[in-house]
Amino acid sequence: MHVGNARYVKREDLPETVPVFPLSGALLLPNGQLPLNIFEPRYLAMFDAALSGNRLIGMIQPALGESGEGSRPALSPVGCIGRITSFAETGDGRYIVSLSGVCRFRVMEEVGEGHPFRTVRFMPFLSDLSGEEDESAVDRQQLLRVFRAYLDANKLEADWEAVERAGNRTLVNSLSMMSPFGPAEKQALLEAPDLKTRAETLIAITEIDLARGFGDSDTILQ
Repeated sequence: MHVGNARYVKREDLPETVPVFPLSGALLLPNGQLPLNIFEPRYLAMFDAALSGNRLIGMIQPALGESGEGSRPALSPVGCIGRITSFAETGDGRYIVSLSGVCRFRVMEEVGEGHPFRTVRFMPFLSDLSGEEDESAVDRQQLLRVFRAYLDANKLEADWEAVERAGNRTLVNSLSMMSPFGPAEKQALLEAPDLKTRAETLIAITEIDLARGFGDSDTILQ
């Protein structure tokens, strides 16, 4: 896995612990790009520490059923490590950053390191680092059919030339990250064991949404 100026191919290429950013509804996947607007003091401190070190942050959702409010909500069991590959200061105390997905991880335990932010010991999904996924197993035609139906139902448009150029891995992961679904659905997409299952999960979630008539014309796939 080549992310920014770094390569991650084995467990030893990653640290033993990683600071985590609990954010409900946010989904980062390997090779994905997640823009973030950072303004809370504890997370500004977290990004300062990451920038002066290995530039790695663990994106993770609060555990399902948690409100996400308060300083220490319970965490979901699986998150995704991202590397800071873009960083800018706004002049009003905020950071605008972009995280590039490295690999998913499973939380082993939370560790206290005397910081205002939270840190966990983790086990990476080594299959993400190898990058070996069977893209041919994805039912691309079905995925695009459902994607087009969702866009039509919500009166949205897409750059179809870019969609057609994208490989199956990029397509599945990008659509999963951009999908406007809730935390439970996002977590299911994150924890899918392989690309084929993630594509099938995304198709099923979208079809349920369409069947129930939950499409919203104001929804935007970002």
